[in-house]
This record gives sequence, C-alpha cells and structure tokens, in this order.
Amino acid sequence: MATTTDAATNALGYEQARDELIEVVRRLEAGGTTLEESLALWERGEELSKVCRRWLEGARARLDAALASEEEAGAAAGAAADAEEE
Repeated sequence: MATTTDAATNALGYEQARDELIEVVRRLEAGGTTLEESLALWERGEELSKVCRRWLEGARARLDAALASEEEAGAAAGAAADAEEE
C-alpha cells in the first residue's frame, strides 16, 4: 500500500528529485548526524534515486521511440523514391 510520502515522492519531477538527492548526499557526506538520521537520509536517497531512474528510463523510451519512428519514415521515403524511379 502506497503512503502519502510515497505518492508525493513519485509526483516529483526529475529536477526536483535530483536536487533533493544531491542535498541528501551532501548531508550524509558532511556527517554529524545520528545513526537514525543517517538511516532516514539513506532511505530517502534510495527513494529519490528510484524516481530519477524512472524519469531517465522514460526519457530513454521516448528517445528510442522517436528514433525508431524517424528510421521508419526514412525507410518509407526511400522505398517511395525507389518506386518512382522504376
């Protein structure tokens, strides 16, 4: 069952998730947090990483689809030009 926090995290845009992830990493690297705080930050970082990964995978799929569409259009245009020459 998704919690409100999960839904809010999943609603983040790529840039928002990336920026928050950078801040989480900065805080972890700086140290000075309790074990419990560090674990909470780590868990938040994992959630944000998944959001970023989903955005990037979606972008890759859109690019792949656009490139495939371009290739199909090019192949169709080439076939039409060949047919006109005959």
